[in-house]
Amino acid sequence: MDTLDVLRSSVLHTHESLAQRYDEASAMLSTPGQPRKGLEPIDTFLSIASKHLSAVDAVLLAQVRKHVPQGAQLVHDYLHAARELELALAHVKAREYGSVFQAGRAWSSVWGEVEHALAEHRHHEFVLVEMLAAHLTRAELDELAERLHQAEKGAPSRPHPYAPHTGISGRLARRVLHAADSFWDAAEGRMVPEPERPPHKDPGLFAQYLLADPRFDEEEVARQRLEARQRRARPA
Repeated sequence: MDTLDVLRSSVLHTHESLAQRYDEASAMLSTPGQPRKGLEPIDTFLSIASKHLSAVDAVLLAQVRKHVPQGAQLVHDYLHAARELELALAHVKAREYGSVFQAGRAWSSVWGEVEHALAEHRHHEFVLVEMLAAHLTRAELDELAERLHQAEKGAPSRPHPYAPHTGISGRLARRVLHAADSFWDAAEGRMVPEPERPPHKDPGLFAQYLLADPRFDEEEVARQRLEARQRRARPA
């Protein structure tokens, strides 16, 4: 496999991080005497996912419409998957903070919905990025990757599935929601990590899987993820 351009490398890095954060959040490790600490992995996962979704709306969708044949249909399909993921993330947040509408629902059902929506979203986002890679120069892709990173830094940190996603209304909504989310994050002491700038490197095993590369060793990746879960489950 050729070395990936910076945009695809960035998106792959984000989804590798999301997969790891999902595993940590859905493990629901008990923290006796520190109930808030047990929720930190959930807050971190929600914030990373929400910021990335918002940044894709802000940076990539207009470029797909402009440069990719049938781009409007691809964006339409992506937005459907993105809203489904945002709705699933909103259900996690509601269940986490004790919403009466989610209180009777099992966590296994909530996380199962997220896992399915995350996989669907990942597929549609990779389609967008691969199509952009086929129609833009490497310099243009580098610029988009930088814009995506900067957009994540100023994006809302909570899921807002019913907010506008595109156009002027989408831009205004992101600004207002970022300010509101930042206020409540500070007030609640919520964990919101800064977006990472991914290393520019050849894809690892998980990235090869996401790209459907024929060299992917499925058993090896499954083993590595199982070992990582076991390490996190061990008492300190």
